[in-house]
Amino acid sequence: MTSTPASVSGRPLTAKGLATRARIVASASDLMLKLGVDRTTIDDIQRAATVTTSQLYHYFVDKNDLIMAVIDYQTDAVLDVHRTALESVDDFDGLVAWRDTIVEVLTRQHCVGGCPLGSLASDLAEVNPRARAALERSFGAWESLLRQGLATMHARGILPPDVDLDRAALALLAAVQGGLLLSQTRRDTVALESAIDFAIDSLRLRAAA
Repeated sequence: MTSTPASVSGRPLTAKGLATRARIVASASDLMLKLGVDRTTIDDIQRAATVTTSQLYHYFVDKNDLIMAVIDYQTDAVLDVHRTALESVDDFDGLVAWRDTIVEVLTRQHCVGGCPLGSLASDLAEVNPRARAALERSFGAWESLLRQGLATMHARGILPPDVDLDRAALALLAAVQGGLLLSQTRRDTVALESAIDFAIDSLRLRAAA
């Protein structure tokens, strides 16, 4: 969805500079998801990334600038996982395979952490309008991937003509987000499985009717 800037203040980044910037963003992302955005300090990030103050501010104007880079970083990471699964969706088996991918990822994480984008939204949506807008675009891109898969099913006649693809994609995304949050709290995948299964089964019923 996004790309790392090729330059800073008009000066091209070297390979070493790109690596340093990437290390800062990765360290900040890890800390913000573990501690929360507000509780993560610039000093914390410097220590984790092993950079000096001047190095950090060479790449980022302030903490808010770094937050935006973290959103980009996590958006790319999340969408890469879902893009791989959703690009092959052309029937209900494909949707179930996508569902299984999400459950598998959460199982490997032992239900710890939830959705990175959801966690960032929880921290930032009410206090940082710029970040909220960026996260809205991130979720919009995720929703678009879901809609593309549903559109393929619609074109193949698997979904009926009167299905609202926009609402169906949004419902699936909402099921994922709600299921991930509850599974994070419960420390099991039952809530996630139930939410997505119910959303997919609702589409099956529409198709059968």
